[in-house]
Amino acid sequence: MTPSTSIPQLLVAAGSSGSGKTTFTLGLLRALKKRGLKVQSFKCGPDYIDPKFHHLASGSSSINLDLFMMSPEHVRAVYARHTQTADATIVEGVMGLYDGYVRMHGSSAEVARTVGIPTVLLVDARSSAYSVGALLYGFKHFRQDTEVVGVVFNRVASENHYRFLREAAEDAGVCPLGYIPKAKLLEIPSRHLGLSLEELERMDALPEEVAQMLEEHVDLDRLLSLCSRPRPQQVEEALPQPTSSRRIAIAWDEAFNFIYEENVLRLKDFGEVVFFSPLRDEPLPQCDLLYLPGGYPEFYLTELTKAEHTRRSIQAHAEAGGKILAECGGMMYLCRAIRNEEGRSYPMCGVLDLEATMEGMRLKLGYRKLYVGGKEWRGHEFHYSSIVAGVGGEETTGHQLTARDEPAPTLLYRKGNVLAGYTHLYFAEQDPFALFD
Repeated sequence: MTPSTSIPQLLVAAGSSGSGKTTFTLGLLRALKKRGLKVQSFKCGPDYIDPKFHHLASGSSSINLDLFMMSPEHVRAVYARHTQTADATIVEGVMGLYDGYVRMHGSSAEVARTVGIPTVLLVDARSSAYSVGALLYGFKHFRQDTEVVGVVFNRVASENHYRFLREAAEDAGVCPLGYIPKAKLLEIPSRHLGLSLEELERMDALPEEVAQMLEEHVDLDRLLSLCSRPRPQQVEEALPQPTSSRRIAIAWDEAFNFIYEENVLRLKDFGEVVFFSPLRDEPLPQCDLLYLPGGYPEFYLTELTKAEHTRRSIQAHAEAGGKILAECGGMMYLCRAIRNEEGRSYPMCGVLDLEATMEGMRLKLGYRKLYVGGKEWRGHEFHYSSIVAGVGGEETTGHQLTARDEPAPTLLYRKGNVLAGYTHLYFAEQDPFALFD
């Protein structure tokens, strides 16, 4: 297989969230895997959960593509690098096709244009018929640089229902590729607080069932043919290079697993990366930097409290001046305690004189720009917990803005060489050690 070979490459997009993009993507990944294809999946936006679903369906890692956190050049480089050995690529969109953080900036359509791939629309056809043609015509012609090549209809009641939809697509100039029948079982579980790794494993039946439906009701051969494009040429990026080799320890288990694969690859540029499990009371390995990513510590408060060897080793690392980068759930773990939804307090590492709580859960989310060490860093927030006001306190550092350059509502904490906050950072284009300058 040569880099110039054409392979199927497509964006799966919809008119809005809740249309079934993830369900369709999982079924398509599994169907192509069962055909013997090596499929590389991607996810538009900062989401950690859908890539885990992708991995479940395909058996391969899924990579985020985000035009707020990543430069266009980096998006193209990451996409090309992960496409080199693939037989097909599938990019799952986020929200509606043209929805961005400001107008269509950072939208799924902009990602597709940046990497040069066509779009297949998934349309929720529940309670719709021929009028869906106007919707399809609008999506196809709203932007001339967006290549909408086909449509799959979701939640279709019958063959007769699909006949109306097919005729509408034909008259709108969008190739009808088939449909997914209406079925109660084809629903992804609620992600109010996300899914644990164990729950993910129990979901394996979903992509299998959807894959079977796609083979029966969608012209997959036509879809693959319409979306065949030349494999992108791999490019070298000019990234800041390390001046010395370091050792980086990353917490990784059921409680801490919100990590961008590109961040890990970037850390490996700076030396040896070792993983350890706080949940299993594994002491912190000797390291120059401890990276505590987000995850679900609130699901494992008893186990984390009992893991005293880990907590003491992290305390010792901080007291000795060791560098720690803690994000969201990782920051909560560094607090002196976490309160559950009922207000019961569980002792944690005590590195930060703060308490986190799950009481009165309220979703806080959005893109963030951070200014630390004289540099701009980008990331996003997505959390239901909060820091308890008036209990303890730590010095704050830098400042954070939203994608619209408005003040962000949460703080960034600095204690010695400890940097902690709710923002999940994407630093694969930067020197992560510069955060501590």
